[in-house]
Amino acid sequence: MSAVADVVVVGGGVIGCAIARRAAQGGLRVVVAERATPGMEASFAAAGMLSPLAEADQPGPFLDLLLRARSLYPEFAAALREETGVDVGYGDAGTLYLALREEDEAELEHRFAWQSAAGLGVERLDEAQVREMEPAASPATRWALRFPGDHQADNRALGRALWGAAARAGAEFRLGADVVALLHEGGRAAGVVLAGGERIRAGAVVLAAGSWAGRMEGLPRPVPVEPVHGQIAALESIPPLFRHVVDSPRCYLVPRSEGRILAGATVERLGFRKAVTPRGLVGLLEGALEIAPSLADAAIVETWAGLRPGTPDGFPILGPDPDIPNLHYATGHFRNGILLTPLTAELVAGVLLGHPPDASLAPFGIQRF
Repeated sequence: MSAVADVVVVGGGVIGCAIARRAAQGGLRVVVAERATPGMEASFAAAGMLSPLAEADQPGPFLDLLLRARSLYPEFAAALREETGVDVGYGDAGTLYLALREEDEAELEHRFAWQSAAGLGVERLDEAQVREMEPAASPATRWALRFPGDHQADNRALGRALWGAAARAGAEFRLGADVVALLHEGGRAAGVVLAGGERIRAGAVVLAAGSWAGRMEGLPRPVPVEPVHGQIAALESIPPLFRHVVDSPRCYLVPRSEGRILAGATVERLGFRKAVTPRGLVGLLEGALEIAPSLADAAIVETWAGLRPGTPDGFPILGPDPDIPNLHYATGHFRNGILLTPLTAELVAGVLLGHPPDASLAPFGIQRF
């Protein structure tokens, strides 16, 4: 049995759904093949930070990509609300990055030096200014950086909104569809094969399967994506403890409007195992209390673990395959999948709709490996 589409998107996380939405809005027949439920893997397990300045270590194409993605978010969030009625929790209070120990200061000094030299809008705050902005910040705070442009979104709401928006635009979702192989025809990608033998024939294939991106047969080259395990704890915070996202070199705290604060996140390489562990949870809680000692008696309301798709250089894999026409990559976003969602969709869907590949894709092509 075969189904026919213009595009089949392998993976229904926020990246896959966003690409499906844009391609369907452009008039293409889109099928999303999702092995479980859309938005329930890395997309669901994230913390929703939109933080290029807190994430990037130096200027360059990756930072440029992150900044460009961040600039799209206000309009992106508004469009999704208009299309679906879902508020994706876009918040623009900014991010504080605290120096809590003597050894933290060198890192913050370095970050402040290169970011201020690049005109990136970073602010340096002394301890009194930090406490004025966020009275719950630890008395051990020495000083801090403020990134007023680094924002946040509710990643779980974003996943629901993008699934709904893609479906409303006409994308067909095939749930429980485990893609096992790439179809080839005349040296081109021609669709995919599902675990039960069904074929979905398509004019183009987009590989947006996150940590599972390299597990299908028939790919022209290895896809060097591996799962990077991350654990998060949610604590009760009523009234909200912070306005800003508050970060340190060991932990981040993300305030949510529903009265929770997220403490994250571990970075572990454990294969495809997902588990909240005593070691991971202790580390998160120690990091959270170092930032905000008043959380010591807060209720732990949820814990979870997820698998981020990591690459050897920490950068995403984006754009067309150099050798197999009609095969496109949108994976390996690691810690920045939520941030990069709207831009990845614009860049990849643009190629699907017949536009020349954007020059910003070049540093992130799979041919670099």
